[in-house]
This record gives sequence, C-alpha cells and structure tokens, in this order.
Amino acid sequence: MAKFLGKNLINFNLNKFKMETKLQLTHPQGKKAIKMDKSKYELLKKALLKYLKTNGDASHTEMWKSIEKDFKKNKIKFEGSLQWHLEWVKLDLEANKFITRVPESSPIIYTIKKGR
Repeated sequence: MAKFLGKNLINFNLNKFKMETKLQLTHPQGKKAIKMDKSKYELLKKALLKYLKTNGDASHTEMWKSIEKDFKKNKIKFEGSLQWHLEWVKLDLEANKFITRVPESSPIIYTIKKGR
C-alpha cells in the first residue's frame, strides 16, 4: 500500500492484483462518510443522474430497482451491495448539491438540483 506522510493513498486489492483509487464521500448532514472505489462511485453517479434526467423525480427504491435492472440487462457486474453503495453515492450527490430532496415527500423523492 502506497503511503505519503503516513496516510494511505491507494488501496492495493490483493485478490485482483490491481490498485484502486478511493474517494472520500461527504454526508449532507456533515456526518462521517465512507471512502469508495472511484470506479464504483463514477459508475453509480452516472447511472443515478442519467436515471433522474431521463425519468424525473424518484425515490431511492425506484432508482435502485431501475439501475439494478439496467445493470443486469447490460451485463454490468457490480461487486458488493448495489443498494448500499447507491445510498452513499446519493448522499454524496445531495451533499455536493447535484440532487436535492423534494420537500414534504413521503417516501423521500429526489430531483436534480436546478442549474446542474
């Protein structure tokens, strides 16, 4: 594992013999967030934003089920829990003002932030 000033820069995945860059995600309420492989993050960010642009406002479950179906249809392999990773990408996009919650919606509905 590469280190700089005592901090891990890159995670070396021994099972796959490849190095993956990790992104530090953010939480909309300032809570502690996770680090995620950049490739997973970019894949899910693209899928989530494409879904909202194409289909309009949606709940987490609607987005997750549609993205899961699309991945299966297009034979896109995803390692790990798609729903869990998608939740974190959604929180990060919300924290960074790419998406927003529709006020007083139940279940919570997400929309693309105007101007994005």
